[in-house]
Amino acid sequence: MTDFWPQLEQWLLDRAAGKLVAALVILLVTWVVVRLIRRPLLARIADSGTRYRARKGINAIGWVTAMVAVAAVFSDRLGQFTVVFGVAGAGIAFALQEVIASIAGWVAVSLGGFYQVGNRVQLGGIKGDVIDVGLLRTTLAEVGEWVKGDLYNGRIVRVANSFVLKEPVHNYSGDFPFLWDELSVPIRHGSDVATTQTLLEGIADEVCGAYAQEASAIWAKLSKRYPLEPASTSPMVTLVFDENWMTFTVRYVVRFDRRRRTKHLLSTQILTEVARQAPKVSLAATAMELFPMTPLHVVSDAPEGA
Repeated sequence: MTDFWPQLEQWLLDRAAGKLVAALVILLVTWVVVRLIRRPLLARIADSGTRYRARKGINAIGWVTAMVAVAAVFSDRLGQFTVVFGVAGAGIAFALQEVIASIAGWVAVSLGGFYQVGNRVQLGGIKGDVIDVGLLRTTLAEVGEWVKGDLYNGRIVRVANSFVLKEPVHNYSGDFPFLWDELSVPIRHGSDVATTQTLLEGIADEVCGAYAQEASAIWAKLSKRYPLEPASTSPMVTLVFDENWMTFTVRYVVRFDRRRRTKHLLSTQILTEVARQAPKVSLAATAMELFPMTPLHVVSDAPEGA
């Protein structure tokens, strides 16, 4: 009997070591198999978005399978650690609540359709194009900040997935990849209003007409899924005036990634056509002229030292 307990202890240690080795082998084999399957399969996929999702799916399936296999190896000992795991889990959950919230956010993004790779979003106060959705963080190629016109500024930003549960998620290119934009044109008083209206409407229709048709079709599909009011996607020109000039506002729809180029085309054509219509139509502007200041000579009658 004196040798029984040492032998039992040694037997348990040997079994635990064997299970640990088996678990490591399972993880290693999984890593190798995932790489062998992933490389030839991804090489056949031309679309970058589909290739990205396939890579993520293969990785997830492989590692979930590995974890199930490891759990099966240690299944006969899991019951002994139930209480320990419960107490440790409570402490870990409190210490890693932000990590858990990020994982919950990843589940919400994956299942709820908040956004996907390729969408332009504003998340956690950062606006950019989604280039990766990880377990804890979403990676964005940032646009804006010191760069105008929604262009890339060169920064890669990683935002915690927990923000999807805390703040609004602005998706610029999800179900409806178009935005309404406006361009204000100041016209001098005395210009022909009807000619100006017709001129701006023609330019807006020429530049943005194709966008309007595509956006109208997508909006009609969205109206079947959501309780949306009918919305006009055709270019529209409106007028207000004050004591300085008449302001014509050109309202139009444009793809989320074409705002700057579209506004450039509109501005260029408007300047060209207004110049052709002069003096019937003229742009208005505030003029400021600076004059040199005349030297001042100050004479004081106050006694010295006062």
